[in-house]
Amino acid sequence: MIATIVWIAGVIAAVWCVLDIFKHNKLEPLFKVLLAIAVLAFSWVGFLVYYFLIRDKI
Repeated sequence: MIATIVWIAGVIAAVWCVLDIFKHNKLEPLFKVLLAIAVLAFSWVGFLVYYFLIRDKI
């Protein structure tokens, strides 16, 4: 039960990151796609890396 909730929260966070990635017009389209794939593939780790390292730089 708890694992399912954590998994769902991770999916929601990853989808939020992907939507945020595609809102930025400064990024190259290929970089957007690659970053989105990485965030979705690594769920929580991808979310944390994006939120704390990448988001402020774009």
